[in-house]
Amino acid sequence: MSFSIGPYTFQNHLVLAPMTGVTDRPFRQLCRSLGAGMTVSEMISSRPDLRQSRKTRLRMDHEGEPGPIIVQIAGGIPELMADAARYNVDQGAQIIDINMGCPAKKVCKVDAGSALLKDTALVSSILETVVKSVSVPVTLKIRTGWSRENRNALEVAAIAEDCGIQALTVHGRTREDKYLGVAEYETIRQVKQAVQIPVIANGDIESEEKAKMVMDFTATDAIMIGRVAQRRPWIFQRIEHYLATGKTSKEPTDQQKQIWLVNHLKNLYEFYGEFQGVRIARKHINWQLGEFSTYRQVRPALMQATGAEAQLNIINRYFEQWLPGRFAKAS
Repeated sequence: MSFSIGPYTFQNHLVLAPMTGVTDRPFRQLCRSLGAGMTVSEMISSRPDLRQSRKTRLRMDHEGEPGPIIVQIAGGIPELMADAARYNVDQGAQIIDINMGCPAKKVCKVDAGSALLKDTALVSSILETVVKSVSVPVTLKIRTGWSRENRNALEVAAIAEDCGIQALTVHGRTREDKYLGVAEYETIRQVKQAVQIPVIANGDIESEEKAKMVMDFTATDAIMIGRVAQRRPWIFQRIEHYLATGKTSKEPTDQQKQIWLVNHLKNLYEFYGEFQGVRIARKHINWQLGEFSTYRQVRPALMQATGAEAQLNIINRYFEQWLPGRFAKAS
């Protein structure tokens, strides 16, 4: 089963959410290898003065990734957003995604991300200007509204479709909710019923059963997986199997998890360089191993390791010290 955006067809209905500081090229490659059908870059500012910074250059690096290359841009000035779209297309982007869903204060305070949902006239201006500026498909990510009292996703969805947006992702929370509480899917279902373009559901999809429930309830074309992929990047292949068969697949073995983690760390070292790569690797190690009580024994040494070889040696010793299935969850 697949879904399409413009001329591009994706192998399944599973999308890795763009997450700043998480979904860099090595992580996107990991998740694609583990069943994600579609990945999106980390959010890139529309400010031209930031384009040559090391951080932005790395976020724009898609070398070796399977297409289509999807770049997410953020900003609140239509002309700058259009310029950013053109620039990223010139650099190889095949789909431009506009961020109107990020709830972070530093994004919203500059009238970008989900702050834009308060001003539908500006939303329309940005979308129309960006769509007209490039020949590739333009997509949009939003929340259900600015606040619980002002859920205007249906209005924004209609604007988006009228402006030529070719797919819409809806996170089932408002800007006010940030990531607190639980996501609601009724608004997403209403959006799907109201528009003809593909709709992607996002928010609190953390298991195979939840994935199927959300897809069945909302009737959306795809689902977007975020925070759970940080801890369990293999969640994509488990969801794909469940959607296809209705049966839960076996949890990957500890040895398989070790291989995936070690290969990911090596990719991080190569991508960022050893110094930065080792430090960025720490959070990925913590996400994947932090729930196990035995991890407490090696965490201090891992956090202090400053070289790639030392970090990998500790990881390998940790896995090899415990037999498959012996991990105990931290209490």
